[in-house]
Amino acid sequence: MTAGSADSRPPDPSGWVRTSRDGAVLTVTLDRPDRLNAQTPATWAALAAVGASLDDGVRVVVVRGTGRAFSAGLDRSLFGSGPDVPGSLGDLGRLAAEEAQERIRAYQAGFRWLRSPGIVSVAAVRGHAIGAGAQLALACDLRVLADDARFRLPETTLGLVPDLTGTSTLVELVGYARALEICLTGRTVGAAEARAIGLATAVVPAAELDAAVADLTAALTAPPVGASRATAALVRSAVRNDPPTQDAAERAAQVQRLHELVGGR
Repeated sequence: MTAGSADSRPPDPSGWVRTSRDGAVLTVTLDRPDRLNAQTPATWAALAAVGASLDDGVRVVVVRGTGRAFSAGLDRSLFGSGPDVPGSLGDLGRLAAEEAQERIRAYQAGFRWLRSPGIVSVAAVRGHAIGAGAQLALACDLRVLADDARFRLPETTLGLVPDLTGTSTLVELVGYARALEICLTGRTVGAAEARAIGLATAVVPAAELDAAVADLTAALTAPPVGASRATAALVRSAVRNDPPTQDAAERAAQVQRLHELVGGR
């Protein structure tokens, strides 16, 4: 969890998250533009609720922010240390270790579902994606960036660590050494560098971001649903499987596809 925009208002129970559906595509929008879509625990609870409510007809989930930023990270009000700020870092730090970890586990649930079997998730990123914002983009399978996008993971510079599922994906995307350098320095990664190191699936002019995401979602939903989901599962498992295990997974998946295509078992 990391820095974001100041806010004197109490947390919104909705978490400033809204959704819309167009056929097989579900769009999840952080809708707090006056605070650059800064996040709170209510945001993560709302995101987790969206994940829990998915039906089998959803094939693609698009995550975006309203306004000029994807998300500037954790709402600054949560950096308070007083006992009267529920969900603040100070509040979390006063809990017993096991209780604090369980609370963070609940926060992580708002991010981890974006790689659930059956869906492909796409982050549409413009402007700042800082801390929790960067980790939300990292939680998605694919990232389409406007050319003004800026990623930053400053947690370590604040005496904290990234804890919203971002480190595993970052290492997968850019490799150990680059991920370590980005996390420890907390520096900004611009759109051009993000594309060069594999963090971005595509970079487009800001005015073309919506069209580029629409084109991608159309391409993702074009193949037959069974083949698409089975292939996505194979690609995800390839990250961690050894070659013999992955070969076996490919064989099993292909036989299943063939059986379904010819009306077999």
